[in-house]
Amino acid sequence: MVSANQEMVVYCFDTLVAHYNNQEPPPPAFDQAQHPLFVTWKKVVNGGDPRLRGCIGTLEARSLISGLKDYALTSALRDRRFPPIQANELPFLECTVSILTDYETANNYLDWEIEKHGIIIEFSDPVYSTRRSATYLPEVAANEGWTKIEAIDSLIRKSGYNGPITDELRMQLQLTRYQSTLFTMHYSEYVSYVKERRGEAPILAAKSPHY
Repeated sequence: MVSANQEMVVYCFDTLVAHYNNQEPPPPAFDQAQHPLFVTWKKVVNGGDPRLRGCIGTLEARSLISGLKDYALTSALRDRRFPPIQANELPFLECTVSILTDYETANNYLDWEIEKHGIIIEFSDPVYSTRRSATYLPEVAANEGWTKIEAIDSLIRKSGYNGPITDELRMQLQLTRYQSTLFTMHYSEYVSYVKERRGEAPILAAKSPHY
């Protein structure tokens, strides 16, 4: 099984830096494989807690190389919850790569463990008769301090459902649980890695804010 590692996060930073420089990133230093994956960007300012700046991925298996390249940029620049990350934010960023594994169909909406499992919910919107779905990675509920029901209710809202949340609705959820490996690196650690491995720090050609 492939686990998230340092080189995957380096490749995400390489991809974002290359985007700002209108270049292609250097080749990745990890092997090709097929896995579901997510890329998460957070911003750390003045020593405070990291704040989410973008998180997008795929629940379907993707080529790791093209998938990380695509989702490094999509999560940084096209997460509709946030404005695109600008080049001058790079020094404050940390990046997490999550590789998803062990998909299982749960018996009900409470059949999962906080921190251990990520969850995917699917259900029929009783108001609009449409299918809705959403996911949280394994670390989300613990980081937010949620109970299982709080996490489920938040996920229902994340799916776009705005009606009343009842026990009946919760019982109708189809829940898939999964696990993940993850690796997190701050931009300063990325710079140190690049200096050590390539002999010079990453260079930003554009000093002004750039998307």
